[in-house]
Amino acid sequence: MHPVMLLPTGADTQELRKALWHYRIGHRITDEADGQLLWVADPRQVDELKALVSRWERGEPLTMNTAHVSRSSAAQSIVTKLREVPVTALMIGLSLVIFALTGVFGDQLIVALTIVPVGISGGQLVYGSLMDSVMSGQVWRLLSPAFLHFGWMHLIFNLMWVWYFGRQVEFLQGSRTMLLLLIVAGVGANIAQYVTGTVLFGGMSGVVYALLAHVWLMSRRAPGSGFFVPQMLVVFMLGWMVFTMTDMAGSVGFGNVANEAHLGGLLVGLVTGWYYSSKRSKH
Repeated sequence: MHPVMLLPTGADTQELRKALWHYRIGHRITDEADGQLLWVADPRQVDELKALVSRWERGEPLTMNTAHVSRSSAAQSIVTKLREVPVTALMIGLSLVIFALTGVFGDQLIVALTIVPVGISGGQLVYGSLMDSVMSGQVWRLLSPAFLHFGWMHLIFNLMWVWYFGRQVEFLQGSRTMLLLLIVAGVGANIAQYVTGTVLFGGMSGVVYALLAHVWLMSRRAPGSGFFVPQMLVVFMLGWMVFTMTDMAGSVGFGNVANEAHLGGLLVGLVTGWYYSSKRSKH
């Protein structure tokens, strides 16, 4: 978060807060000795924030009547936001397309994207070798399981966090860093799951935990970087990861979880977060 300006002590900022969230300007207001300090999450939105504060100070309306906002304007706004984070948008788009196509092609598509080839011999499942698959040119299998999802809740939960964390990384560190994180975390999480003997797995959750760890370390070790994640969200997601590793999770229907992929992704995110935050603190 970046400090922007001081607002008067005791000023009612409710309408200002509503307007800032309406225009999707991440912020917070803290009480200081000499006033209320207004912070912004994305430094590129400082000018837009200041313009809203000026209108608020003059008592002008801060938001337009939504009835007058055309559908085309809303569509343009969505397209603009997606263009700002192309890698994050691509991750979400590919996951949605593959999820839809599995409903059409079924197991035929799934086995093409699993970490190793899967077939049936003598009425039993047989698995190929990861080394043989890679050496034969099927390199995509190292990453492709991340785009497989086996239910709406699985899909929505993962993509929601990809959007939340991915936008921060791509906004503040660029698309190249986001793409690198996707590849390293996706491959690392998939291999971590595979070496435990599991073949039929999928999902973006390993990447999500990498993004969580990366954003959290950046926010803690480089406070001026603009990264922000609520501490309770970190506690919840780490607690959820630990919970799914216990026998209790299986007894309530959450036993079939790629725990090693979660842990592998988390470790990747801790390494990248430490590396990039160390570079930032030296400047």
